[in-house]
Amino acid sequence: MNRLLTVLLVLCALLPLVGQGKEVVGSATEGVPGEPAELRIANRTIFTFHATLLGETPTARAQRATAVIEETLRGTDELPVRVDRILNSHLVLLGGRRAFIVAPQDLGVQGGDTREAAELAAANLRQVVDETGEARSVRFLLKALGYSALATLLFVVMIKGANLGRRKLRGRLPLLMRERARQIKVGQLPLFDMQYVYFLIDRLLRLTYWVIVALLSYQWLSFVLSQFPYTRPWGESLNLYLLDLLRYLLDGILQAVPGIVVAVMIFFIARGISAFSKRLLERLARPGTLKWLTEETLQPTTRLTSLGIWLFALVMAYPYLPGSGTDAFKGLSVLLGLMISLGASSVVGQAAAGLILTYSRTLKAGEYVRVGDNEGTVTEVGMFNTTIRTGLGEVLTLPNSMITGSVTRNYSRAVQGRGYIVDTVVTIGYDTPWRQVEAMLVEAAQRTEGILANPSPQVFQTGLSDFYPEYRLVAQAVPSEPRPRAELLSLLHANIQDVFNEYGVQIMSPHYLADPPQEKWVPRERWFAAPARPPGDGGEAC
Repeated sequence: MNRLLTVLLVLCALLPLVGQGKEVVGSATEGVPGEPAELRIANRTIFTFHATLLGETPTARAQRATAVIEETLRGTDELPVRVDRILNSHLVLLGGRRAFIVAPQDLGVQGGDTREAAELAAANLRQVVDETGEARSVRFLLKALGYSALATLLFVVMIKGANLGRRKLRGRLPLLMRERARQIKVGQLPLFDMQYVYFLIDRLLRLTYWVIVALLSYQWLSFVLSQFPYTRPWGESLNLYLLDLLRYLLDGILQAVPGIVVAVMIFFIARGISAFSKRLLERLARPGTLKWLTEETLQPTTRLTSLGIWLFALVMAYPYLPGSGTDAFKGLSVLLGLMISLGASSVVGQAAAGLILTYSRTLKAGEYVRVGDNEGTVTEVGMFNTTIRTGLGEVLTLPNSMITGSVTRNYSRAVQGRGYIVDTVVTIGYDTPWRQVEAMLVEAAQRTEGILANPSPQVFQTGLSDFYPEYRLVAQAVPSEPRPRAELLSLLHANIQDVFNEYGVQIMSPHYLADPPQEKWVPRERWFAAPARPPGDGGEAC
């Protein structure tokens, strides 16, 4: 009987439209989609209209339903809400009055069951009715205010407790760090700088405190808003947002676990292969196994092999890393590729030159070499540059590409046994017998401490120029450090001058038109002219 009365009421409400040539049945079933309009009562969404029904747009339907519901709510608090079927649509009734109609076209493109949608809208409307009654109840509002005040008091106490805990931890932190600093040592040296560790831990405590404050403030605000009918939807949305965020993070972590496990397995396998290759290369570096793999090339070969293994492992594990398919990772990959392509030409060239020097064994640490106009002892052969000390207070850093592109003279490779080759060049006029010049140069070498007698020094005539022959003295010396080598060469030059002065032979490349009236040499009595002092007076031996 009630259902029949409801249908009659609806038909009576639709009779004015019949005179305008509109079919009720057709209008109820063939709604035209329009701009969606949301039905919102007391700050709570009831339903969203999508279709134009009986000539009313979704906005007009929402306005009419709002007016009916608000007018009905101003009456009594006892308002039943029910759903009745009308043709293929459903009617939502509030206190016996038609609130709105849920048509199939209101469900959007996805479609669905109108009965289920109407029941959900009716449930939302019942909640609005209940909250309207609560808003009119003074007792309920006082109870909500009491709960809010209690929550505020608890919130303040917890904030103060968190602040007090942070202060106590910060006060005890120096004492704890001093105790741990005594335990964490390598010999007598502390492993960590406690000043920076204290700064880091203090920042972490401050960050933790503010995170706790933010979470407590969020929960307090959500709880207080949920106590009052009008603001309850905001509090519920805050709770739902936090739960959705936690669910999103948890889902992301769970989805990333399999990929992380695969990536970790790949890295463990790479670590095992790297350790195996290191042991294998150490065995192959033994004498008589591989000619190119020696004690000098073992370390760079091991590093290159390990680098190749880890790069391959990184490429294999990259797709399994969390977020590898995101735009951020793609942008980072593009940026790294651009940086490498712009700066790799010179870097790769230097690294390739370093590998050439290493595996060709052109030079190594401790050898005495001459690269272009630079001469000295090699102290380090790096991947990108080589360091040479001259012994005169200079440390030369030469790019490896420069060494591979120029002539390198290695004075340490041409000797048998220990030592290196030392040589010097003098030019004497044709009026001095060459046999005398050679004898004087050999005598000067024999006087120099540090030059070996076996093999004996040798003199070579390397050129017959227009005005003078060129003599090169070649000997083998034993000092191994840069400074003694420079001192030995200086002492050799001093002895050559002494010997030539003893025998009255001038050292002067004769670019002249005529011989000078007096020969250019220093007699013995002038060797120690002031301020020089002879060896017996505390001076250095020459």
